[in-house]
Amino acid sequence: MIKPAEMSGATRGILLMLAATLLAACMNAVARHVSEGVHPYMIVFFRSLFGLVFLSPFILRSGIVVFRTRRFGGHLTRGAFNVVNMMCFFTAVGITPLAELVALGFTAPVFATVLSVLVLHEIVGKHRWAAVIVGFVGAMVIVRPGFGTLSEGHLYTLGAAVTWAGVMLMVKSLSRTESSLTIVAYMAVLMTPVSLIPALFVWQWPSYTELGWLAMMGAIGTAVHFILAQAVRQADLSVVMPFDFAKLVWISLIGYMLFAEVPAWTTWAGGALIFASGAYIARRETLVRRRET
Repeated sequence: MIKPAEMSGATRGILLMLAATLLAACMNAVARHVSEGVHPYMIVFFRSLFGLVFLSPFILRSGIVVFRTRRFGGHLTRGAFNVVNMMCFFTAVGITPLAELVALGFTAPVFATVLSVLVLHEIVGKHRWAAVIVGFVGAMVIVRPGFGTLSEGHLYTLGAAVTWAGVMLMVKSLSRTESSLTIVAYMAVLMTPVSLIPALFVWQWPSYTELGWLAMMGAIGTAVHFILAQAVRQADLSVVMPFDFAKLVWISLIGYMLFAEVPAWTTWAGGALIFASGAYIARRETLVRRRET
């Protein structure tokens, strides 16, 4: 049996990525279960609150220095984007087949490329534009416009992907001047009060059982964050990114076993196209950063 110390960095990164995708799929399943009795806005707040609780020991260990910044407005904007993203996502979780939810979620890198042109005025070559078109075709395969009504769940899922793309751009901008720990700390601290505002309009105390599920979501979400960070530290993003597609495999199995959901062939076909597009965009960005370095 190969010991972890004897594995290459790429192997460890891939295994960590597979673990992160499995945990992320489990969190989506928990969200689907708890959404039956808890409003999505409430889920966002408690997910943020428990996430902060589990992150607090790491933040406190670093001390007050981690909050030194000249870009508080940028951190606040990022937190607001994150809250809107989660509001769209957890609304979609309750009304969208889980496999379709995950497959359409792969469009985030595609939207990020488009927004980087519109907002950051970045120069995008023909290869990345081709990848964007492939990703768009994949999304159309899943939602099948013209063959039925575009569902509300699809709209919320795409809204979550667009806002997550905005989060990615904000993190990219903040990372030019802020440390990773500072970005994470402000995200954890700001999202809880920001997410409380919409939650107050639909407030109803969850039961103790529901609080237990929500706490589990906070714990899993925090674990996914650290595992992903460790995965990209062990290997290049271009190496581990292709294995993010395993998320669709895990969620399809979970959806079938727990919710009797059977993904259509269009979900797999569209998801593969979208994922291939996002993976190619990630690889192109990695190559560009290497050239710049």
